[in-house]
Amino acid sequence: MATPEQQKFATQIDANQQALIARLAEAVAIPSVSGDARYRKACFDMADWLLASLTKLGAKGELRPLGKQNLEGQQIELPPVILADYGNDPKKKTILVYGHYDVQPALKSDGWEHEPFKLTFDEKSGRMYGRGSTDDKGPILGWINVIEAHQQVGVDLPVNLKICFEGMEESGSVGLDDLVEKEKDAFFKGIDAICISDNYWLGTKKPCLTHGLRGIQYFKLAINGPGADLHSGVFGGVVHEPMTDLFAIMSKLVTPQGKILIPGINELVAPLTDEEKKRYDVMEFQISDIDEATGSQTAISDEKQQVLMGRMRYPSLSLHGIEGAFSEPGTKTVIPSRVVGKFSVRLVPDMTPEKVVEVVEKYINEEWKKLGSKNTMRLDAEPGGKPWLADPNHYNYRAASKATETVYGVKPDLTREGGSIPVSLTFSEILGKNLLLLPMGRSNDGAHSINEKLDISNYIKGTQLLGLYLHEVANAA
Repeated sequence: MATPEQQKFATQIDANQQALIARLAEAVAIPSVSGDARYRKACFDMADWLLASLTKLGAKGELRPLGKQNLEGQQIELPPVILADYGNDPKKKTILVYGHYDVQPALKSDGWEHEPFKLTFDEKSGRMYGRGSTDDKGPILGWINVIEAHQQVGVDLPVNLKICFEGMEESGSVGLDDLVEKEKDAFFKGIDAICISDNYWLGTKKPCLTHGLRGIQYFKLAINGPGADLHSGVFGGVVHEPMTDLFAIMSKLVTPQGKILIPGINELVAPLTDEEKKRYDVMEFQISDIDEATGSQTAISDEKQQVLMGRMRYPSLSLHGIEGAFSEPGTKTVIPSRVVGKFSVRLVPDMTPEKVVEVVEKYINEEWKKLGSKNTMRLDAEPGGKPWLADPNHYNYRAASKATETVYGVKPDLTREGGSIPVSLTFSEILGKNLLLLPMGRSNDGAHSINEKLDISNYIKGTQLLGLYLHEVANAA
């Protein structure tokens, strides 16, 4: 049951709907693509726009420069991080909220039904289409909407906010870890808990709270053979072919049913507890949710629990591509002299990148020797990311659960995500505080795909949820 102050705030968000949509349209219109040097100015424009919006509401903030990066052969300034304070009452809890204002690339020619950087509202479906609408401009504007609505109805925000919005999340969060480490006893000092809204519901009907993310370890397996590409008519059957060797090794990494074949991997995984197992039993999820999200009927299993645990709490190994192989249309009878196979392992507690690299290297070296090839092999491991897991019994989660029940009338599912949000681990490890992932969007929002969208109901109710969460966490213990 909402208190009178909470109800005033929630009602004001409903009344503000058109203005909130217009604000999102302004944000989507700024093409803040962090991975393309041609859009770097737009990233700075987006940072300026956000800081101006926060300053107008009374927040005290700044754009913190992160230095330069080499992008597409040129040295350019990294997008700044926005650090802002709203409130400094020592009697109130201080909550750190994080989001990112950069987006994935998008062109109409990619297959978008609408211009990607023009918010298009489909009244029939209730969907707002546009790049960044759900990832992550809608959610970060949610925090601005919350502050504004409280001011409009004369209700004090029940907590102090520390705001951290970055512009490089889609490109590896370059520079952010160093900034957090540098500011842990300065800007970030005194926070009580952390909330990030940069993920999605498990399905399309029921909200959730997320307390875990898988990590990742990426590998590149290079096979070198002849000094140059060869004609298969002349040299086929005469030399050891790098592509054949690569296929032989990569076929021994994982089965079509998703079983990882590398000895020692499964032994690294934390055992399943009874408390955790019960969470999968009650989650609102059907195999059809996977079918809808993938546009196919290719789920490995028809068992709900098996699919959920395959996504959230067990490791997976995926093959991503082959560099150096002929991939254009048509036919070309070439034997490539060098190929590089790319694959990754998603990590879960208690796996570490270091231990995974150790067992993968051992296995591939053993399998390589069995081939008896005269080619040479090299396995390179990219810098890895550890999995993240928070205590879902912390007051931060209890507060979010209570707020969710008030807004949506249902107890949220407690989920773990299959993907990685590296900043979650950064904040958790450096700041040592409980971190909550409180999603606004749905599983079918298409965050990195064409026709990215955010349902208007998720935008409005999601904003109400962020605000009511702050009220609940203010008094939680």
